[in-house]
Order: sequence, then C-alpha cells, then structure tokens
Amino acid sequence: MLRSVAVIVMDQVAAFELGVLAEVFGTDRTADGFPSYRFDVCTADGSPVRSRSGFLLAPTADLTVVEDADLVAVPAHADGAPVPEPVLAALRRAADRGAWLLSVCAGAFVLGEAGVLDGRACTTHWRYTDELQRRFPAAQVQCDSLYVQDDRLLTSAGTAAGIDACLHLVRQEHGSAVATRLARRMVVPPHRDGGQSQYVEAPIPKAPEAPTLEPVLEWLMGHLRHPVTVDELAARAGMAPRTFARRFRAETGTTPHDWLTNQRVLLARHLLEDTTLSVEGVAEQAGFGDAAALRHHFTRRVGTTPLAYRTTFRERTTA
Repeated sequence: MLRSVAVIVMDQVAAFELGVLAEVFGTDRTADGFPSYRFDVCTADGSPVRSRSGFLLAPTADLTVVEDADLVAVPAHADGAPVPEPVLAALRRAADRGAWLLSVCAGAFVLGEAGVLDGRACTTHWRYTDELQRRFPAAQVQCDSLYVQDDRLLTSAGTAAGIDACLHLVRQEHGSAVATRLARRMVVPPHRDGGQSQYVEAPIPKAPEAPTLEPVLEWLMGHLRHPVTVDELAARAGMAPRTFARRFRAETGTTPHDWLTNQRVLLARHLLEDTTLSVEGVAEQAGFGDAAALRHHFTRRVGTTPLAYRTTFRERTTA
C-alpha cells in the first residue's frame, strides 16, 4: 500500500509539475476519507533550490527519506541541467528495492540518467520523445502515450498528463472508486481518452522537398479532396506505377497511400479546428469520402475521434 512519497527537486524545477505531485499526494484529505501520505520534497543536500519560475523552494528533507519511500517522484527540470550523483544513486537504490518511480514530463530524463529506463517502456512530452530516445537508446520510448506504466515505473507526458499518471497510480494502489472521487474533487477527468498525438502541433499540409516529384506533390496538395490513384499520379509524373512508387519512397520516406492519408488527416485537423463543417463535410473536403473513413484514419493517427478532437481544440470566438 502506498503510504510515503518523496519528490526529488533540483534547481530549475518546473513549478506546475511539482504542484501536480503535491496536489495529489501532498494535500491532506483524510477528513473526507481519502488516504494520507507522508509527503516530502527533497533536495540532494536539504538546501533550498530555485524554481524555473524564479522563486525559492525550501525542501522538507534531504535524500534520506528517499531510502524508504514507497513512491519516488521526479518533476520536470531544465533540459540539460546536471543531475547530482547522489540523486542518481538514490533513484537506482529505489528501483532496486522495488519502490514506485514516477516522472512528470521531462523528469524522465533524470530517470534516464540514473539508468532506470534501460529496457523499459516510457514516455515524456511529445516535443522531447525523440531526444529521450537518442540520449537513452536502451529505453523503449512510446511517443503517443499520456503515461506509460512498466511494472513499478510510471512516466508521463507533458504537464497535465502528470495528473493522469498520478490518478492512475492512485487507482492501482487504492482502487477505482478512490481515484474517481479524487478526480472529481480536483475537477479533472478520471481518465482521458486518446494519446498525445492529438496535442502535437499540426503544420498546414504542404508538399515535402522531393526534387523529382515536387510538381506532382504540389498538384496533389491542391486536390486532396478528390479521389486519386497511384496509377494516375504515376501518369502525371511520366513514370510507370512501380517506378513511381519506388521514387516516391526514396524521396518522401513512405508510400504514396500513407503520405496522402497523413496529409488528409492534417487537413482534417485544421478543418475541425477552424470551420463549422460537419464531420461528414470535413470528410468530404479532406478527401476521405465519408465520415466512417475519416473516423477510421483519424483515430488511428491522432488517437481520438474527429468529434472529440473538435470538442477539445475548436477555437471558440466570443461575441
């Protein structure tokens, strides 16, 4: 049973990510029947540190309390900031004895420095997943997850996804009823559908740099709503279909069908955000033909349905 939580902070800690951990585990709600935790904010030597927002944080402990904490959590810190060796050693010992380890956003890089991501499934903010994989090639980085659990290792994506991860841990340790009540108390969803693909910035569709095929792709970008076959594109490029397919992969890194589907999904995202078209109308304008085809491809690539995406991201104007 989860009873004690130690949060390790260093200079340039992200205040919101620390606040998420404090809100879930460091707020006394025992009067309302919620579990209680021994909650400590720790620094390497027990000295104050400065947050990324500029104010000083006075810790409640040094790393001593990490040695028997049931959960050791690491919020985000400034990218590239050195991690004290005592912090890394404490994290390794916590992993070895089977404590829960939890990172919020870029806190995953601290866990990576400690070596506890090696061979483990993990995630971080979508802006940093490639960098996390590059720096820690033995980690199994999942790019489209709000949070990832691998045994007693729990890593979350950016900012608010830390809330999702913390509620997941409460659900694991105390059951769904407690997690749901806590979510209601915090006025957040008990569980969010989809992954973080829906939050990745979507550029306006444009033709890639493809020296041989650029004229064809430029034409295609202006005709996404119309059905088109590989044979038709090959004819426009003056190539045999098989030659066109090989050249297409060589210059874009993917197949004509996959590239075209991705461009149509990008266009659909912008139409859902910026227009009042129905889902059927978006499907037609983006070249999917009908809403069923749009839902199929959109859900596979974005991790949520077109309607749910619009509800979340549609820009609302006020009178």
